[in-house]
Amino acid sequence: MYKSSLKAQLISPDSGEVLIYQAGQQQLNDQSGHQYPIEDGVPILLPVERLESFTKSKIHKDRGTDFHYMEHYQKDAEVFDYFQLNLGGATVHENRRLHEVISSEVPKNAKNILDVGCGKAWVAAHFCPKGKEVFSMDISTVNPKKAVKAHPFDNHHGVVADVYALPFAENAFDCIIASEIIEHVPNPRAFMQCLVKVLRPGGKLIITTPYKEKIVHHLCIHCNHPTPENAHLHSFDEHILMDIRPKKDLAKANYRIFSNKWLIKLRSHIIFKHFPHQLWWFFDQIANKTLGTPTRILLAFEKK
Repeated sequence: MYKSSLKAQLISPDSGEVLIYQAGQQQLNDQSGHQYPIEDGVPILLPVERLESFTKSKIHKDRGTDFHYMEHYQKDAEVFDYFQLNLGGATVHENRRLHEVISSEVPKNAKNILDVGCGKAWVAAHFCPKGKEVFSMDISTVNPKKAVKAHPFDNHHGVVADVYALPFAENAFDCIIASEIIEHVPNPRAFMQCLVKVLRPGGKLIITTPYKEKIVHHLCIHCNHPTPENAHLHSFDEHILMDIRPKKDLAKANYRIFSNKWLIKLRSHIIFKHFPHQLWWFFDQIANKTLGTPTRILLAFEKK
């Protein structure tokens, strides 16, 4: 059964018309005749007609190749199961600190949150018990279904959708989190523009990504072309992210650089995992100032 406070605000990713849901149906419809199935309570709102036609990343321009990102990330979710990963202690600690930094930026008065590229749906696990409505969105049909099954809160909803054709009305969300996603997308500037449209005025967009990452390439065994490690297409710092933001729509901005490389390599998590967030942050910032090797950046923007 599909239920959500945003039912009236869901729109067709093809026509932009309001989607209609009738109790007992296993699909959503628009007035133009487009139908979108509902599977395991999760609406599949991928565009039926729209083609991928965005600016290519540098690697694809250089190689004269195409990147069919919808197809790629459908397959990726089948191969890379976020819910079955056995992560090492250092990675678990790094993710914990990343999530703490993001959580500290979410407005206290935010009633709903859009989690873009939801992965293991930690956003829902953290914020739903606090009374916030969370939409775990992914372009894969697999991850949102697993997310709502793993975290079956009444205020948790899965949505399968493409950022470049969002099925939400404008000004729908108080907060949008896009953690470790922007480095994967073919057009980061358009990515931001699409998210800002569905953010309410005064709402906050939170983006995290690797900081000044040196992208390593490997030779693909299928096509014999270089392919970037972890499918990272772009490397960012605060200047690049500020430059590509929709300047006329976004007002206040702050950034935080953190997660020191050498503290990670030295397995400091064995000690720091016992530290509260503020104490860990203190030592992490000292390491970044003295060693200069942070690995993550968070940018938070407010919509005008």
